[in-house]
Amino acid sequence: PVPPGPAPSAEPLVDRQDERERLVRLLARGRTVRLTGPGGSGRTSLLDLVAEDCADLAPDGVVRLCGHRRTATELLHDLFHAVHSAPLHRPGRDELLAHVREIGAVVVVDDIEFGGAALDELLDATPECAFLVAATPDVPAPSADSGVEEVVLGGLDRAAGVEIIERGVGRVLTEEETRWAGDLWFESEGLPLRFVQAGALLRQRDRLRAGTSAVEEFGVFAEAAPEDAAPGDDTADEVPLPSLGDAAAPAPLLASRLSASARATLRFAVALGGEVPHQAHLPALVGDTHADAALGELAGCGLVSPVGARYRLAAGVLTQLEAAGYGADAEEQARAAARHYAWWAGHPSVTPERVSTEADAVLAALAVLVP
Repeated sequence: PVPPGPAPSAEPLVDRQDERERLVRLLARGRTVRLTGPGGSGRTSLLDLVAEDCADLAPDGVVRLCGHRRTATELLHDLFHAVHSAPLHRPGRDELLAHVREIGAVVVVDDIEFGGAALDELLDATPECAFLVAATPDVPAPSADSGVEEVVLGGLDRAAGVEIIERGVGRVLTEEETRWAGDLWFESEGLPLRFVQAGALLRQRDRLRAGTSAVEEFGVFAEAAPEDAAPGDDTADEVPLPSLGDAAAPAPLLASRLSASARATLRFAVALGGEVPHQAHLPALVGDTHADAALGELAGCGLVSPVGARYRLAAGVLTQLEAAGYGADAEEQARAAARHYAWWAGHPSVTPERVSTEADAVLAALAVLVP
């Protein structure tokens, strides 16, 4: 999904070339691979690149699936519908297995939530496919005899972390900022997400140092610091670097410098357990006709991450925002969301398919209100 706001960076992924090449080699040999890394390690970004590299490897091309809250059987149905044009047909078990057995594709599954026997079921049903599945370390491992290769995605080195921050802030770091980035690298164990967020912190700091509101003067989505906010500005001492604590858990500070609509969106996301309502619903939920742009703000700061065609709060953000009081009115927010979704789902123009795409947020609202 592409929210309103700045276009995603087309710059290459930092310090992941070895993993990228290894994954492509394994998939080219027809192997199934599990990419394991903690939240914020850049699994999804790496999958995007590997999927592009594998476009011509298999007769049915590359199929992208989302494993979030999906069982093995549900993923088989998703695979069937991704390859075959049968929008109103849900095959029975035997027919489903007969069809998916003939599919020859590189299947990329992000955020898979199962391993063991369930993963065996998925792989056994699709002998002509090579799978690349991405999971966090807490997801059950593949069976010992499954033949699944494991690639572990670790943290970045210090230089790579500084490079990500410099991309985010749009300039070379000062000596003081470089030392600060080094401390953050040690504290964060090299997670790329932390450096994306750190770049956003420095970008916000540059705007504050310029002495002008980013919204009024430069636009919420200015991609680079204004020229008069360059290192060495006379106002530098007025806006100190964020503390290491703020940099390690940056969500509250980042949010405090965003628009009111973005902060309101975060309150809804906290109330919904991390689910971010689709941007089309934000104007009605927030009460601002331009609130759909809030999602771009949040994505630009590393506060939300894509999950399939939707967004959720990024790794660690929910806990940080709850600690900062964003969940104080969670029940009220969930009730407002449920009321909106009830009206929307009952509208004659809204199809069941559209409701299905928003199901995670709808169910999250109901889960708060229904014992």
